[in-house]
Amino acid sequence: MNAFLPVSQKDLAERGWDWYDFLLITGDAYVDHPSFGPAIISRLLEAEGYRVAILAQPDWRKTESFTALGRPRLGVMLSAGNIDSMVAHYTAAKKRRHDDAYSPGNKAGLRPDRAAIVYSNKVREAFGDIPLVIGGLEASLRRFAHYDYWEDKVRRSVLFDSQADLLVYGMGETATREIAARLASGTPVGEIKDVKGTAFIGNTPADCAYPLVECPSFEQVRADKRQYAMANQIQYEEHDPVRGKAILQRHGDKLLIVNPPAMPLTTAELDRVAELPYVREPHPMYDSMGGVPAIEEVRFSVAHNRGCFGACHFCSLAFHQGRIITSRSHESVLREVEALTHHPGFKGYIHDVGGPTANFRRPSCKKQLKAGMCRNRACLAPEPCPNLDADHTDYLMLLRKVRAVPGVKKVFIRSGIRFDYMLKDQSGEFFAELVKYHVSGQLKVAPEHCVDGVLDYMGKPHIAVYEKFRQKYERLNQKYGKEQYLVPYLMSSHPGCTMSDAVRLAEWLNRSGRQPEQVQDFYPTPGTLSTCMYYTGLDPRTMKPVYVPKDPHEKAMQRALMQWKRPEKRALVREALHAAHREDLIGYGKGCLLRPSGRKPEGETRQKKQAAERPARPEKKARPAKKAGWAVAKPKKNARPKKKRG
Repeated sequence: MNAFLPVSQKDLAERGWDWYDFLLITGDAYVDHPSFGPAIISRLLEAEGYRVAILAQPDWRKTESFTALGRPRLGVMLSAGNIDSMVAHYTAAKKRRHDDAYSPGNKAGLRPDRAAIVYSNKVREAFGDIPLVIGGLEASLRRFAHYDYWEDKVRRSVLFDSQADLLVYGMGETATREIAARLASGTPVGEIKDVKGTAFIGNTPADCAYPLVECPSFEQVRADKRQYAMANQIQYEEHDPVRGKAILQRHGDKLLIVNPPAMPLTTAELDRVAELPYVREPHPMYDSMGGVPAIEEVRFSVAHNRGCFGACHFCSLAFHQGRIITSRSHESVLREVEALTHHPGFKGYIHDVGGPTANFRRPSCKKQLKAGMCRNRACLAPEPCPNLDADHTDYLMLLRKVRAVPGVKKVFIRSGIRFDYMLKDQSGEFFAELVKYHVSGQLKVAPEHCVDGVLDYMGKPHIAVYEKFRQKYERLNQKYGKEQYLVPYLMSSHPGCTMSDAVRLAEWLNRSGRQPEQVQDFYPTPGTLSTCMYYTGLDPRTMKPVYVPKDPHEKAMQRALMQWKRPEKRALVREALHAAHREDLIGYGKGCLLRPSGRKPEGETRQKKQAAERPARPEKKARPAKKAGWAVAKPKKNARPKKKRG
């Protein structure tokens, strides 16, 4: 059985280590599974021959928590965890969350707000000028000066506040391996300036080893929203490993230099990373605390790809993993599935064979790997590119092989399905097998809205595409005798969504006979195009103004409209309909959302009045008793049952 990496002095002693190379600090509980970024980086370093120790969720109030394992020989690698610590702690309404699936016992508060900064400053207190490298989603999305929703202001790059030497952004295996090799060879961390996929603080543009483009400075984007939108667009345009340039952003008298992105891993490299000797479980030190809930969704799931060219504007994937798709080999996936069948808790069900978008398994077009992604153009929205390669054959073959593995009863797909991409596949073979074999009662898809103008701001296909998908899904379910449903993900209060648009969404839901149980308010997370729209009121692609619902009461009304049948939402829904001048939806017609308050309908009142004016009818004579056998007599109350003859 694979062993966990050391988490204590006792573990170090049992391995006979009186020194180790790298300390990896994470804001999540220690889960040794390839769905957790810190687990991948730690296992990769181990595979490269380094000694690695794990410090998970240290007490940030005590410096001695960071020195518990002693000083590492080469440096500290640090991640806030799988998600941004502020998203982990707060809802879209900025209310404190009561749980944290990435912490033992689902307990909230075991990591600090802005964990990358707080942990890094504690490392400096504990170890002084030791080489310090930050990575993970929080650092990746905050690498530039960025709007911070929770403070409602523009903050400088996390590199400055954290005092780290280097920042690794995106999927950091290649950069981490290169940095570790340089440190091991004795290169001072201050001289490591040319690693792709990293950012550092420089003094002059000459510190950059690559062709360079400058975006507006921290001071400019903090003072001028138009400058912020311009900077955001430059950062997105250059986020391409094939054609992207390094980006310089001035912060006072210092320079933030962000090198071009690293190339995605090849299939062989991705296979290697996926098959490192993970235990695939949370560390047993959490057993008495209730375990780590986040493992449940991924324990019997397999990630077969990386990257997403869907590029939804509210999603951080495009700015983190990138838009170029890379995939694992069939053989690698099958080895992982076969290993899962021997897990003591495996019951025959593979919960997911997916990734950021499950049905992306190849580049969006043939020229992508040579020329990079197109500037100012999306592959799918609002219309699919004519060069789009939507062939699902390879993914279909993989799923068939997984279904055939001995011990596997069912294979489900639960990560995102891009339905517009599916519809471009002319064969329809994958769609048919998805319905026949891979839906667990419900298929979750994300139309997000029904108004095309709002969908354009979201980077999503128009609603007619979803309707076409829905109709075909229903036909296939009827054809194969399946009772399976679509669960649409919808979002309220996205930039560009007016109150009238929110009402139209409620009407669409009413016509479809559905009301979502859960509604997602737009959440302005660092680095996304939608967050740029939210902060600036400008679409960075066109620099044109965009309406942004920011008032908490307006956002509450937009949310309530999507759940108009709930009694506790009716007052807000009524107010929203009046605000949108849609009083026609308050009534008794089929398309109405609310009944008028305080009075009965006119027709019903007239009927009661006419009934009161009619003369009383004569009493009817009692009907004769029905013949035996027509009805069963009701037993009398409290009557004793007759005794049966003996």
